[in-house]
Amino acid sequence: MRWHEATSKLMNELVATKRELQQKTMELQDALDHVKLLKGMLPICASCKKIRDDKGYWQSVEEYISSHSEAQFSHGLCPDCMKRLYPDDLEKQKKENPPKTIR
Repeated sequence: MRWHEATSKLMNELVATKRELQQKTMELQDALDHVKLLKGMLPICASCKKIRDDKGYWQSVEEYISSHSEAQFSHGLCPDCMKRLYPDDLEKQKKENPPKTIR
């Protein structure tokens, strides 16, 4: 009788483990279904940097990447663009906030 009880216990554990594996597999598949991946070559305008989608429409880089991934954007200006676009403001900012010297 002990052999039967041990076998029954092992079978119950096996069934429970199988259910857990099936549940984890479903969770992983659901996560995989939500993954957005950018890959391959992207046709991009050499001038304005818009990207052409599969339907032939041109979108901004931000719009295209946001719609094909989980990425979000915030905007600012790099120092080079700041110099080119707002040279007067940059000079004014330098005068108002001179670099600190280390003593």
